[in-house]
Formats: sequence, structure tokens, C-alpha cells
Amino acid sequence: MSDVQQVFDNMQTRLDDNPDSVAGMNCVYQFNVTGDEAGEWHADLTGEKAEIKQGPHASPNCTITVKGEDFVNIANGKLSGQMAFMTGKLKIAGDMGLAMKLQKLLG
Repeated sequence: MSDVQQVFDNMQTRLDDNPDSVAGMNCVYQFNVTGDEAGEWHADLTGEKAEIKQGPHASPNCTITVKGEDFVNIANGKLSGQMAFMTGKLKIAGDMGLAMKLQKLLG
């Protein structure tokens, strides 16, 4: 299993274990991962149960584009999401307010 897939699996486990961590967010994040572990995933926080799924979502509120290696480093706390954004390693489209809440998902 790839490191990127592991991050998304861990994210789903945390959401299953602690659904209150994203209570009231009512949004969809789209993750476009580039590089060696390229792929698309989305986090749907609009239903009763938060779900992480592979593939694009039809209407995300916030889209994150990042290289796989940088995404894993952000999730593991080795790279600040804010620093990644400021240095162009992480690109955000859509609701910037939701981007600021992204750390709730990554744990």
C-alpha cells in the first residue's frame, strides 16, 4: 500500500473513531495528489458518517493539490501545511476557510 493511501486510510479510521472532530463542517474536500503516488480522493463530511473515497467528487467545496511526498509529510507533521502553501507546495482552490480547518482531518 502506498504512503498516500495509508494517510487516507488513517484519516478514515480517525473519523470513524471520533466523528465529533468534524461535526458541523458539512463540506467536501477534494485531494488531487500528484507525483509518484498520484491519484484523486475526496473527504465527504456532509452525511451522517464522514467518508474518504478514492476518485473525484462532483462538487467539492475546497480542492487541495499537492505532491504525494509533501502530503505525507504534512500528515505526519514533518511539514507545516501553512509553510507548504506559502512555498507553493500545496495549492488550494475554493473555500480558503475550509483549508484552514484541514488539520482537523489530517489529525
